[in-house]
Amino acid sequence: MKKTIDQALVREANLSLVLRNIHYQSPISRAKLAVVTELNKSTISSLVEDLLARGLVHEVGINSKGTGRPATLLEVNPQAGGVIGAELGVDFVAVALMNFAGQVLWRQKVKADPSEAQAKTIKQTLELVDEAIRRCHTEGLRLLGLGVAAPGTVDLQEGVMVFSPNLCWRDVPLRKIFSEHTGLRVFIENDANAAAVAEHLFGVMRQVKDFIFIYAGVGVGGGLFLNGKLYRGYNGYAGEIGHTATMVQGHDELCLCGNPGCWETYANQRAVIREVEAALRDGRSSRIPQLMAEQGDGMLTLEVIRQAAEAGDEAAISAFGKVGHAMGLGVAGLVNIFNPEKIVIGGALSAAGDYLLPAVREVVSQRALNDVLKRTDVIASIFGDDASLFGAVAIVVEDIMWNPSSVNAKGGDGTGGK
Repeated sequence: MKKTIDQALVREANLSLVLRNIHYQSPISRAKLAVVTELNKSTISSLVEDLLARGLVHEVGINSKGTGRPATLLEVNPQAGGVIGAELGVDFVAVALMNFAGQVLWRQKVKADPSEAQAKTIKQTLELVDEAIRRCHTEGLRLLGLGVAAPGTVDLQEGVMVFSPNLCWRDVPLRKIFSEHTGLRVFIENDANAAAVAEHLFGVMRQVKDFIFIYAGVGVGGGLFLNGKLYRGYNGYAGEIGHTATMVQGHDELCLCGNPGCWETYANQRAVIREVEAALRDGRSSRIPQLMAEQGDGMLTLEVIRQAAEAGDEAAISAFGKVGHAMGLGVAGLVNIFNPEKIVIGGALSAAGDYLLPAVREVVSQRALNDVLKRTDVIASIFGDDASLFGAVAIVVEDIMWNPSSVNAKGGDGTGGK
C-alpha cells in the first residue's frame, strides 16, 4: 500500500513538473522537457500523453530548426476549461469567466455598498457567478473551478474570511457558501496574494522568483513571492503590510483596523481623495469641481482626480505626489527587509501610475539602502485595477498546475474539472 501511494505521489509531482515547465517555457518539445526536468524520455512521453488526455496541454506545431528529426511543440491548452473568478471589493463585486490561459471570455462588475448587509453583497456575487456558469456552458467548456479573492485575512484550510477591516466582516465561511451554491471546487484567497499569483502565472513576473506585489486600493495589501513561492507566514496571514506602523509622528488618524499610523491610511485611494478635498477647501484653483459636475452624480472619485491630472491639474498631481511619497516610505522598508528583484504595484491606484510611481521611486531611492536597491525595480502591474480579479482565476489554475490529476480526462461531466 505504501509503495503504491509513494508511486502515485511521485507521478503527480512529475506530472506537475512537466505541466509547469510547459506553461512557463512554451512552446516546448518533449526532448527539451526531458532536458529541463531531468526525466528520461519514456517518462516524459508518458506524462505528456497523460496531460494531453486530460486536455491540459495541446500540440501546436513543429520545430524544424537544428539538426535531427523535427520536434512537435507543446503548450498549455487555453480550451482545457473555464475558470470563474470573483472579487469581493470594498465598494464593488466583480466576476469573470476566463479560459485556462487567463484570457477573459466574459466579465461584469457592479457597485456594492459596504454599509449594507453582508448577505446582500454575497447575493450580488452569487448572481454574477450563476451568469458566469451559464456563459461557460454556452462556450462549450467544462468548469474547472471557482476562485474568490477577498480583502482581508483568510483561513485557507477552512475557506473562511477571518477579518476584513474595510468590509467589517468577521468569520465568513466563503468556501462553504460558494461551494454549496455552485457545486464547484472553490478556492478562497486574500486579494493581494491572489493578485501576486496572477502576476507570476499570467503577468510580467513569470520568470521572477523574488518579488512583492502591492495591492493599493481602498486598502493596501501585499503578496510576497520569495524564491518562487508565495510566502504565507506561520498562520497563513503574511502580507498585511498595510497595517504596519510606517507613519508615526504627526500621523494619528485611526485606521479601520483601530490603530493609528497604519501605512494604508496614508497610501490608499481615500488618501488621494482627502488631499484633493483639502486643496479645494483651501481655495486652490482646480478643474476637479467641473469634472465632478460633468460626471453627473457630483462625486469626487479617483477616476475624476486621474482625469484632472491628465489635464495638468496641479491639485490632482500634487495629491498623487503626496500619496506616492507616503507609499514610497513603506516600499523602501520592504526593499530593505526582503531585497526583492521587483516591486509590482497594482489595484485602483496603479491606474494613476504615471503620477504616483515617480514619487514612489524618488522616496525609495532616498530611503532604501543603496546596495540593496541596486537591482530592484518598482513597476506597475499589467492588470491594473483587475489584478485581484485575475488573481481569483489564477489561484484555481495554480492549484491545477500543482495537482494536474484533479482534472479528469476529457469526456467527464465537467463539474469541478471532472
